[in-house]
Amino acid sequence: MYKSIGVLAHVDAGKTTFCEQLLFHTQAIKKRGRVDHQDAHLDNHAIERARGITIFAEQGRFQYKGHTYTLIDTPGHVDFAPEMERAIRVMDAAIIIVSAVDGIEGHTETVWQLLQQHKIPTFIFINKVDREGADIDKVMQAIQQELSPNALLLTDGIDATVKEWLAERDETLMELFFNGELTDEQSLVGLRQLVQNGQAIVCMPGSALKDEGILDFFNAVDTLTTTEFNNNAKFGATVFKIRHDQKQRITFMKSTAGILKVRDEFTFGHATDKVTEIRLYNGSSFTSVQQVEAGDIFAVKGLSTPVIGDVLGNEHEKAAFDMVPTLQAKVNYDGPLHVKELTRIFRELEAEEPSLRVLWNEQFQEISVHVMGVIQLEVLVEVLKERFSIEVTFGKPQILYKETIKNAAIGYGHFEPLKHYAEVHIKLEPNPRGKGITFANACHADDLTIGHQRLIEQHLFERDHHGILTGFPITDIHVTLLTGRAHNKHTAGGDFREATLRALRQGLEQVDNLLLEPFYRFKMKASNEHIGRMMSDVQQASGTFEAPILTEQSVTIFGRAPVATFMDYSTQFAAFTNGKGALTLQFDGYDVCHNTEEIIEQIAYNKDVDPAYSSSSIFCAKGKGYSVPWDEAKAAMHCDVE
Repeated sequence: MYKSIGVLAHVDAGKTTFCEQLLFHTQAIKKRGRVDHQDAHLDNHAIERARGITIFAEQGRFQYKGHTYTLIDTPGHVDFAPEMERAIRVMDAAIIIVSAVDGIEGHTETVWQLLQQHKIPTFIFINKVDREGADIDKVMQAIQQELSPNALLLTDGIDATVKEWLAERDETLMELFFNGELTDEQSLVGLRQLVQNGQAIVCMPGSALKDEGILDFFNAVDTLTTTEFNNNAKFGATVFKIRHDQKQRITFMKSTAGILKVRDEFTFGHATDKVTEIRLYNGSSFTSVQQVEAGDIFAVKGLSTPVIGDVLGNEHEKAAFDMVPTLQAKVNYDGPLHVKELTRIFRELEAEEPSLRVLWNEQFQEISVHVMGVIQLEVLVEVLKERFSIEVTFGKPQILYKETIKNAAIGYGHFEPLKHYAEVHIKLEPNPRGKGITFANACHADDLTIGHQRLIEQHLFERDHHGILTGFPITDIHVTLLTGRAHNKHTAGGDFREATLRALRQGLEQVDNLLLEPFYRFKMKASNEHIGRMMSDVQQASGTFEAPILTEQSVTIFGRAPVATFMDYSTQFAAFTNGKGALTLQFDGYDVCHNTEEIIEQIAYNKDVDPAYSSSSIFCAKGKGYSVPWDEAKAAMHCDVE
């Protein structure tokens, strides 16, 4: 049986130390490493060892009681949360490490919510019980209040207390319990079922550093998890990580069904890739094998097409991720490399970290990247120096804004320079916040061939499109293709792209446009005496909050605030609470910008000189093309207009 177990935590909770102990006990490594000694087995990158934090999700592999385990050590710092989220998608179960001293911390809640969203059975190891200030009862209370009321502290195996706990949650077990007939085996089966369904969160205490409670805890994980995979089904796998080994692309995936063999081929559109090697990784070392079965995690060479999030065997399915950057930073480089080579290097890094979203600005000859925070930029600088021997710096990170529309309009685009022809009519309507760009087709095949209709849809989704307020991407718009026209002789490749983008832009010119900014959902908890300061700070940050929750000692406030005003607030909050407050920030989508006019003025985007977009249409008369401005274009269209 194959089982993939992820280990997750807030930074410095002891996650990597826990992994080292477990790998040692299961004979996956001969010597325990330590973060402070810079020799942790799974922190095998020089940057990780120098910084003492996990940056890349790496896996260990071992056998335990007849099962093959892949242990995935994930980053604990919020700047590397996208790497952690991608790893979650291939986990069969998860272990959250919580400090018995610090309790539930900001990133712990983010991790918990992602695990719940993906329905991953979860266990909690309460670490550092040997440390001064450790309080298991207090931490359990916090877990039950802030994470799940179904958290169960397991210290003495299946005893009477556990049986009673199970009986309260299962009618069949309740009857057996009250009749005095509930056996340990029945209790174990019942608990396993509750764990798999997310209705029981087993918690156990210990100390990773002192090697206390590790094996007892993992024995419970082993006993209470189960997986089922079908080797006889068509091969399917989820791509969750890409690395490069001496210029060769290594694609990491988890098989969800079927068997994969060396020399198996995959077709992606018009391209065919062949698997040339299959690797089973344990830290930085690997073993090459001829085939892998369903449920296993492995890496392959030979695949150049799939990207992170792709599902092999179901090419139409692609993962969507919640951990998205809200910042953008410009790359500063004045070395000898040509800008095309520099862009290629950044594209290689983007393949490994898709959230980077590398952007090339032709007009300003600049590269920019999307990032989670300043620590990620510092690491990028080190990666570029270590791997590619190039030195770059980054500009100050800027907020990633978006634009949308407030009302509906029909956009018209016509492109007809000499010997070219395409016309497109599309309806633009506001979408609910967070829905993104969606498409519907109301065009009759008599007006446009199916091929041309698909081409228009393709052009709408092939890239982000600039809004007209700031040039930032548009979102939350429903686009309906109404009609269009082609020419049997003159319509050529690219004509429908031109007509589609002009129709889109012409529609934006007609409506009220809105600037959107990213928001955090926050939770802040501190001593009662700070309630006034906390509420005042939120209001000054243009945020909103729900009624404060007061206890005798503390106050908890939930609310929303713009990333722009709240991204650096944690330092301020820690200062006035003397480090005793708790602040959790989670990305909560986009909403109307709190200072639209100021941002528009600051960005100073001129919609009329954007080289990539025009709202005017091009018509042809007497063998020459001429431009018709957007506000006159409707009357000039060749198709009937609404």
